[in-house]
Formats: sequence, C-alpha cells, structure tokens
Amino acid sequence: MAAALIEIEGVGKTYGAGANPALADVSLSISEGEFVALVGGSGAGKTTLLKMINALVRPDSGRVTVAGEAVSGVAPHLLRRKIGYAFQEIGLFPHMTVAGNIGVTPRLLDWSPSDIAKRVDELLELVALPKAYADRMPDALSGGQRQRVGVARALAARPSIMLMDEPFGALDPVTREGLARDYRDLHEKLGLTTVMVTHDILEAVLLADRIVVFREGRIAADDTPRALLAGHPDPGVAALMDVPRRQAERVEALRHG
Repeated sequence: MAAALIEIEGVGKTYGAGANPALADVSLSISEGEFVALVGGSGAGKTTLLKMINALVRPDSGRVTVAGEAVSGVAPHLLRRKIGYAFQEIGLFPHMTVAGNIGVTPRLLDWSPSDIAKRVDELLELVALPKAYADRMPDALSGGQRQRVGVARALAARPSIMLMDEPFGALDPVTREGLARDYRDLHEKLGLTTVMVTHDILEAVLLADRIVVFREGRIAADDTPRALLAGHPDPGVAALMDVPRRQAERVEALRHG
C-alpha cells in the first residue's frame, strides 16, 4: 500500500460560541496517489476539512500533517504553493491573460520567464486547450474553458496534491462529464493525490478510489465506491449510495419503455 501523504488526526472545528461543531474528532489518512471524494449534505464538514489541508482553516483541536510535516508549522503561503486548489468559482484574474493566470504561482516562485512560458504551453496541452488561448482574456472563454484554465493554474508549480471543491458544479452536464473524465486522466498521468468535495454522488462513484461520507461533522462511512454501492449498515449512507443505482434503473426503464 502507498505511504500516507495526508494525515488528519482527531481534528475538531466550531465556528462561533454555541454553534454545532463543523467537525468533531475526525481522523482520516490519505495515501499517495489516491483520489478521495468527500460527500455529504451541506454543512456536513466536507469543505472545512478540505481547507484544513492547505491551512485556509485552522483546527481547534487535533492536527493535520502533509508528507509527515505538521501543517501548523509551515508558513501558509509556502504550504499553498505546494498544493493545487481548484474550486467552482475558479476566480481567474480578469485583468490577466490565460498565460498570466497560469503563471501566477511560478512567478511567485521566481521561475524564469522562459520556464514559465514553457510550463504554460505544457499545461494548455494537458488540459486540452489550444496554445493560441494563452493570449486570451478570461471573459473570452466559455465556462468549461475557464475551468480548464483554473485546473492548469492549480497544477502550474507541479504540486503532488490537488484539492478540489465542487470544481465542475457550475458547468452544463456534457461539459462537466468531459472535464471530470479528463481530470481523472490527469490525476493518473501526473501521479497526483486528489481530494475532491462534491455533492454529486454519481460523480464521486465514477471518479474516486474512495468515498468518505460526512454527516454532522463526523465520518459516517469510508470505503471504495464498489463496497459502498453493495450496501452499508448505516441507513443514511445506504440511501445516499442508492441514488446512482436508482438513476441508472430509471434510465434503463426509459430506454426499454
């Protein structure tokens, strides 16, 4: 089994006095090369946990380590340069070209202009965008193209870890499915470790090696898609995992109806 790259040990987080915990004594180990999907209802703690990995949120208790080093002991800006982060509202800088957006982190790391230009070309090819798009402004791109640029920007400094928060959620179904499939291919090709938050259970089943189900700040289930689809003793988890099966049955019924 691959070595653990991310270790989350007994973390807790509460936002404000008297509030219910966003996370309560959560522990999770993620191995190098895994693709892990975090699923569950709104407010279940998924995004809070994701943001703890790159220190956007600090735990009240417990600890998070990345590659054996406690996140709390690393300057946040240095930590985040080593971890890619892609999210739904990708937030491209509107005054910068595509090349400028992709090259932001390499410039902060003092890469040479020629190395940055080479990396931009490499990444445009990786995310299946023509090299001519390097000079375009974000407002000239479609939603799917902007999201591809966002993924390229997150990969620019060659991180080993990618954090993704509903990265394809705002896209139309065809674009979403294609980009998700392309990202899974990138995950394999680049040997990434990916942690993705999604509300789409089918997306989690089709993309992830492991699915971690959150409920009220705790982990309710953690297993492979195949194992969770086969059944689970927790009724809530079983109902959640039954959704893609029912969807598939309805589609089959319509096809043969």
